[in-house]
Amino acid sequence: MELPKKIVQLISGESYQTDEIGMSDSAVLLFKDKVLKVQVCGEEAGNEYELYKWLKGKLPVPQILAYEVEGNRAFLLMSKCHGKMSCDEAYMRDPRRQIRLLAKALKQLWRVDIQNCPCDNRLEQKLRQARFRVEHDLVDIDNVEPDTFGEGGFRDPADLLQWLFAHRPKEEPVLSHGDFCLPNIFLDGDEVAGYIDLGRGGIADKWCDIALCYRSLSHNYSGKYQKGISVGQSYPDYDDLLLFKELGIEPDWEKIRYYILLDELF
Repeated sequence: MELPKKIVQLISGESYQTDEIGMSDSAVLLFKDKVLKVQVCGEEAGNEYELYKWLKGKLPVPQILAYEVEGNRAFLLMSKCHGKMSCDEAYMRDPRRQIRLLAKALKQLWRVDIQNCPCDNRLEQKLRQARFRVEHDLVDIDNVEPDTFGEGGFRDPADLLQWLFAHRPKEEPVLSHGDFCLPNIFLDGDEVAGYIDLGRGGIADKWCDIALCYRSLSHNYSGKYQKGISVGQSYPDYDDLLLFKELGIEPDWEKIRYYILLDELF
């Protein structure tokens, strides 16, 4: 991969390894204290860059070292988060501690004042993006929940999109991560150490993050994913209501289903 000159100067021949965790189609190179994310130019790449800049000093996010665009690719070089992914074995073996910290991470997001947030990902925006993806055949129907499409589910992505437009819930706008899954939240001891992969972040309904966190916990504890890799170890003692107990709220299952279904199109 040919890199921009500024990026080459900053990594100066350092060794790296490729990140194989997660479901993103970006290329992620892990250096000793830096991370280089390479992705196709688009709304998510620009959104992530703007949100990292805006959140500096507000939340523990990577520090931007360089951002370059060449051709159709965006190159984001940033500092590496310390700590461990929240799906690390140490936290998976202690779900009460893990989920308490994930609830803390959600509440920290919600406490950020969104008045001047540069990124808006409320439903008007998300449904517009979803429509584009459906119309351009960009939906990966092989990586969805087993009952989303087919018998008992939706006919196809267009049918799901129509349902999403018809059943838009009332939104409770907060600062949203946008992809609140376990590999994207870093923990260090009993502290939230970092938020990464904020390309879909910005102003959105609080239940978007709750829904995706709930789904990620369910997948990781059932063994569907372990550190983002398919087919991992299962943990039979997981309490799927613990997240709501830690947040101090009752689950809104209609909203949870809505936002999980919306994410199927991304």
